Amino acid sequence: MDKNKPHHVLVIRLSAMGDVAMTVPVLIALTKQYPELKITVLTRKFFSPMFNTLPNVDVYEADVKGRHKGAFGLWKLYRELRKLKIDAVADLHNVLRSKVLKRYFKYGKIPVQQIDKGRAEKKALTKSTSKVFKLLKTTHQRYIDVFQELGFSIDLSKDSVLPKETLSENALKIIGSDSKKWIGIAPFAAFEGKTYPLELMEEVIKSLNDTDKYKIFLFGGGPIQEQKLEILDSKFNNCISMVGKLSFSDELALISNLDIMLSMDSGNAHLAAMYGIPVITIWGVTHPYAGFYPFGQDMNNALCADREKFPLIPTSVYGNKMPEGYEMAMRTILPETIVNKLQLVLNKV
Repeated sequence: MDKNKPHHVLVIRLSAMGDVAMTVPVLIALTKQYPELKITVLTRKFFSPMFNTLPNVDVYEADVKGRHKGAFGLWKLYRELRKLKIDAVADLHNVLRSKVLKRYFKYGKIPVQQIDKGRAEKKALTKSTSKVFKLLKTTHQRYIDVFQELGFSIDLSKDSVLPKETLSENALKIIGSDSKKWIGIAPFAAFEGKTYPLELMEEVIKSLNDTDKYKIFLFGGGPIQEQKLEILDSKFNNCISMVGKLSFSDELALISNLDIMLSMDSGNAHLAAMYGIPVITIWGVTHPYAGFYPFGQDMNNALCADREKFPLIPTSVYGNKMPEGYEMAMRTILPETIVNKLQLVLNKV
């Protein structure tokens, strides 16, 4: 490796499962093209299984609600990280916590490069008047730009994905085995504005279930989502709710074995994409143009709400702004459109 380049890079990506998953293809390409580079990913302990198979990549737990909480906790974290002999920092988060860490590292004369989130252009894309509706730089490219500033040029190809994982015995007991194609469905998102109405999703599931060609796995989290998905599980014989039944590692292994994933603009889309699984995404008041489209996916697989009827879309980057009447936006995506798209892509697979 070039003596002038860092040999051990700390990558900061603290939270948001989808954003963490989007780092994986970039790190795969980075480790292939720079095999002597050591990488430490600073993130939540829960996310560590995403990085288990990457060579020369370790995960360091950021316990921001415990021992690393607040400015004093971050100072303690910085001192812990200094012991790892890190010589450069790639901040892919750029929030208050990582900015505090940046100051500490600069105090220690360790170079830090932070992601440019493109806030101004995202504001122009999402504003209600004089909207500038254009495709923005992808988040993956913004990550690559950070490494470029540290001296690492990255060629991100579609092959920058994780291999299929072997299912554990525990997972196989729950999942069972058959010759049907496996469809993952993740019907929830962080905000109502990007969550497809559940009664319409039930129509999608019924259509798929009634063909008897598919096994359908439902993904979600938390007691409320678990209750809703268990109801769907009980209604359809080819449908299994996976909430609370597998560890995160086993859930990732299951996702890696799917034939296709149907997801909102949410973390599950990015989890499937990091394994190269075809992903059909449903977009309500958000839009792929904001740069959060799943890695390596065909843009034709994005099913978007009707912008002629709802011209303010995207109303925000994260889906947290819902103008009056826009709760109906997702209903412009018909269940039969989703089913047809799924079957079209599955036939190609």
